[in-house]
Amino acid sequence: MNENIENLLHRENLTLASVQKRAVAFFIDEMLLSFLLVIAMSDAFSNAKTMEDIIILTNSYVMQYILMKIVYQTFFVMQYGATLGKIAMKIRVIEIATLANPSFAVSLNRAIFRIISEMLFYIGFVWAMMDPARQAWHDKTAKTLVVNA
Repeated sequence: MNENIENLLHRENLTLASVQKRAVAFFIDEMLLSFLLVIAMSDAFSNAKTMEDIIILTNSYVMQYILMKIVYQTFFVMQYGATLGKIAMKIRVIEIATLANPSFAVSLNRAIFRIISEMLFYIGFVWAMMDPARQAWHDKTAKTLVVNA
């Protein structure tokens, strides 16, 4: 682990969130957002007659879903330092430079690179499992850490 990060964590009496806690928080957030999307699309789905109609409908909402995920991640990380899943798991995101909730720009950067990582078969998330500071790609680009609250 980077010596500066290690010293920072020790000095501030912070501990990194475990991969397991982060995975459960991710699952909670994905289920919540998926549920909201299904509710928003329920009328359209009820009009779909065939599986092909459902696939076409689902594909037409991909960009809206991505935008919803970016807005959700950006708002909650900026405002509370954690998404609802992270709050439930008692973990939070901090900016390395300030040890505070990430700013809007940092939160937006983190949310966008999180989506990119998802599109690339979650490689950025797998990276966090091997990284000593448990930083996924979106944490590295945003210069954030996920710590126990």
